[in-house]
Amino acid sequence: MGAGAMSEAVRQTRQRSVVVAGAGIPGLTLALALAQTNGPALRVTLCDPGLGAGAARHAGRAYAVAAGGRRMFERLAVWDAVRHAAQPIRDMVVSDSRLADPVRPVFLTFEHDSPAHVSPSQDFPAAEAEDGAPFAHMVEAEPLVAALLAAAHAAGVVFEPHGIVEATPDGRSTRIGLSDGRIIEAALLVAADGARSRLREAAKIGWVGWSYPQMGLVATIGHERDHEGRAYEHFLPSGPFAILPLVPGGALGHRSSIVWTERAADVPALTGGGPEETLAEIERRFGLNLGRLSLERGPSAHPLAFGLARSFRGERLALLGDAAHVIHPIAGQGLNLGLAGAAALAEAVTDALRLGLDPGSRDVLLRYERARRFDTLAMGAMTDGLNRLFSNDLLPVRLVRDLGLGLVDRLPALKRLFIGEAAASRGSLPRLLRGEAL
Repeated sequence: MGAGAMSEAVRQTRQRSVVVAGAGIPGLTLALALAQTNGPALRVTLCDPGLGAGAARHAGRAYAVAAGGRRMFERLAVWDAVRHAAQPIRDMVVSDSRLADPVRPVFLTFEHDSPAHVSPSQDFPAAEAEDGAPFAHMVEAEPLVAALLAAAHAAGVVFEPHGIVEATPDGRSTRIGLSDGRIIEAALLVAADGARSRLREAAKIGWVGWSYPQMGLVATIGHERDHEGRAYEHFLPSGPFAILPLVPGGALGHRSSIVWTERAADVPALTGGGPEETLAEIERRFGLNLGRLSLERGPSAHPLAFGLARSFRGERLALLGDAAHVIHPIAGQGLNLGLAGAAALAEAVTDALRLGLDPGSRDVLLRYERARRFDTLAMGAMTDGLNRLFSNDLLPVRLVRDLGLGLVDRLPALKRLFIGEAAASRGSLPRLLRGEAL
């Protein structure tokens, strides 16, 4: 082979190569979608020093996967592998009260109504997506990550258990330095390396954000009675206390995940007294309707913040997941934003490859950013506003918000709008979120 032909072969390899930094769920999903769709035509490499730990490093976490995410996992042939660990959310109850109140009045409900009992013309507010399935499933992270890892391996993703220490774009590709000293080249580098992304900082992409005076406590709770797929959101003055149903199991037969937002200054006193004292604090917020409780895992505490990258792209660089945006967990939409980003970026890259275009070009990255930036900003603003509205005990504010919740509860069309947004079933969605092939 002549020097010119060899140079052209190297160029083609670079132009058909994507490197994903970070093996969290959004990064894994993107790598799988690209490799599965494009096959040998695209070399996909996943870099993360935590790959050696497999799915175990995600143990104890659980996520609300919206209907759009579920459709994407079905299309990528991983949903069947996690179905046993996916609990449908069939109903949701929203209440607003003080911690010491003897009664928690319910202001808003989303109930799963069976179509068999409802006239086809009736506009009923069911907690379901437009395809009739539940609007979300609670999925434990460990089996989900294990399924994604297995599917990515089968699709030909190259696993590199090394971090990325530098990335230097040179116009036609980007040179990527790994922590073991090797250099690889690619048309596109995807930074899915978390909220403190070193790749984002190295690319000098600005970040707008702030910390909340709150922490999020996450735990798995066992209980005697069946939750029947019902989720609870108790708005308390210090922040929301969410009870999210998990698949059956544990010593008491039934389990739920709690996401407990508390004032950061109060967290040491609430969690520092040992498991029995912590469980007593949880019981005060959890209530008695599910019977006796046990603390199965946690709680783990996480600082809460809002953050948005000033751009979702750099030169031959795309930001994905927490590297691009961080939002308050009040609506449980953080992971779903990351999955929507993975779907949009996979679509933009795949369409470019089919047209013989450079997948790391400015036009491809602009398409990705335009597809996701507005929705991300809107979701971030909504969660920030909800947290500020509900995490206080001012009487006038309480009256206005409770009136608003009651109004929504009486308007089925508005309920459907909220459910559609939460389920990722409305608007201009990437093909994978609609359950369609790329």
